[in-house]
Amino acid sequence: MTNVITAKDIEAIIAKGGDPNAAVKDAILTPSAKDALRDYANARHSHSSGGAAAQPAGSSLATTTTAPTTPLNSKSPKADLEAFFNSPYCHAFKEQICAMGHRLWKRAYVDGNGGNMAIRVGDDIAICTPTLVSKGSLQPSDMCLVDFEGNQLCGTKKRTSEILMHLQMMKRQPKAVATCHCHPPYATAFAVVGEAPPTCMLPEYEVFCSVGVAPYRTPGSPDMGKLVADLTDQYNTILMANHGVVTWSHNNIEEAYWRMEIIEAYCRTIVVAGQLGKPIQTFTGPQMNDILNIKKSLGFVDPRYGMKECELCDSADWRPGVACAVPPPSASDSALPDPETERLVQAITDQIIAGKK
Repeated sequence: MTNVITAKDIEAIIAKGGDPNAAVKDAILTPSAKDALRDYANARHSHSSGGAAAQPAGSSLATTTTAPTTPLNSKSPKADLEAFFNSPYCHAFKEQICAMGHRLWKRAYVDGNGGNMAIRVGDDIAICTPTLVSKGSLQPSDMCLVDFEGNQLCGTKKRTSEILMHLQMMKRQPKAVATCHCHPPYATAFAVVGEAPPTCMLPEYEVFCSVGVAPYRTPGSPDMGKLVADLTDQYNTILMANHGVVTWSHNNIEEAYWRMEIIEAYCRTIVVAGQLGKPIQTFTGPQMNDILNIKKSLGFVDPRYGMKECELCDSADWRPGVACAVPPPSASDSALPDPETERLVQAITDQIIAGKK
């Protein structure tokens, strides 16, 4: 089986004095591992040239910026929180949020002042986007620091009105370090009809996204946050009915953003594929199992782990007539016969017997 390398693996190799580039040959790299390799190369270049290497916008800057020796929380002194919020450590996260916001706006995943993001930076504190600011013009100075009850601790602009949803997700899912919400049109169209996209069609979507649907509640309300948060144990990409999409990542905000690109591209692709007048092909059971094994090795959540092959794909409900490549359950695994069908068969049998008398 192909080896999967994570950022932690890269960091362990570097800590032992090894060359991570040699270790990753013929291996699958997680997105955070690629960032770690890039940071390693930048650090070596900086050391050899005697200068500071430029960091790419939106990369995992926190891996090369020193975290505070004593973790802060919402009960820390105000002066300590202010110093922390204005430190290079937090500034790196602010730059990442701005970079992702600019990407969201350029891709038309947000309009007006729509969309919001948050990054966990302590046990019960997070940096988040402000309200009433276009994601296309975000600046690090716009960011806010909040506690997990939504109280603003630092920042000159008011925090996003939908912060409770992000915080409830982080409280429910301890692995969630970053969350991203926006309105990509094709994915949001599925949210409007209350339907999760069909599965078993593209590997990138299957690996990076696990999609659930939360019923509609007023944006920013505690009810909306709870309904979304309740799904984070099994899903990392959640369609908010009649609203949009929210994602979370246990690695960084860039990965949460990538999920937006992936689900939007996937939804657009399958909508177009459905208009071509040809049968839509799906993965076989063994093929889907291979994909889920890769997904599990990356630490991503998915409700299908442990299911039988015949249960892994769900396409027919989205577009009637789609033939799933996974064979249906055998007769021994099937449920009891439908009573209505049994009555119909009995009636036909009775007619045949009566006709022979």
